[in-house]
Amino acid sequence: MGRLFIETVNDSRGESGEGGGGRRIFKCKWCKVEFASYYDIFSKDFQGRFGRAYLFRKVVNISLGPNEERKLASGFHTVRDIYCTSCQQILGWKYEKAVEESQKYKEGMFILEKERMLKEGW
Repeated sequence: MGRLFIETVNDSRGESGEGGGGRRIFKCKWCKVEFASYYDIFSKDFQGRFGRAYLFRKVVNISLGPNEERKLASGFHTVRDIYCTSCQQILGWKYEKAVEESQKYKEGMFILEKERMLKEGW
């Protein structure tokens, strides 16, 4: 098996953060690999398979499953499950395509399950 390359989350607010709080990132609950910055959250008002979820603009250190059609609370979408590149735990899904015009803003964004991540820097 090849070498695993892990990308560090780019915290767009820098090391000091807003108000001097430091980096605010999310990590995998199981292996602690970084995958998202607090500042890349688009919305905190989503529901996942395991409870509350956040919609992110950008995530790193993930692998994607195959495209599948899924009926979600907001209608039909083409999505791909998201897995941690390090431990392969499922973290959420990526919106590839939305059928409803009002849901097109989600395309290319990522749902990460709150239950499956740790916060660092809060």
